[in-house]
Amino acid sequence: MAGVGTTKIFENDKINVWEFVLEPGETTPVHTHELDYIFYVLDGAPLRVFDADGKELTTFDASTGSVFVLRMDGDDLVGVHDPSIRIPARHAAQNVGQTRYREILVETK
Repeated sequence: MAGVGTTKIFENDKINVWEFVLEPGETTPVHTHELDYIFYVLDGAPLRVFDADGKELTTFDASTGSVFVLRMDGDDLVGVHDPSIRIPARHAAQNVGQTRYREILVETK
């Protein structure tokens, strides 16, 4: 994983576009989001989120076709359309499903 995704597929002065892939059972390294972003789930799976110390925070269903919009709020990411979504900007995620997880993530600069 490079940055907040698997592969950066586009960048200009306004946005970064990433493809993010996580195989079943795979866990990302701890990483830090620094920009607001939106992601669209191409191939869904349940994702478990951990804080930087490895403590489990939540598991959510990132189902195919879902769109999540997150904004920075101090050291946290908060859901724009669902403020109950609040996780540390520095975290890791694990695919706890049986199929590959894949998304397109767009950071706004």
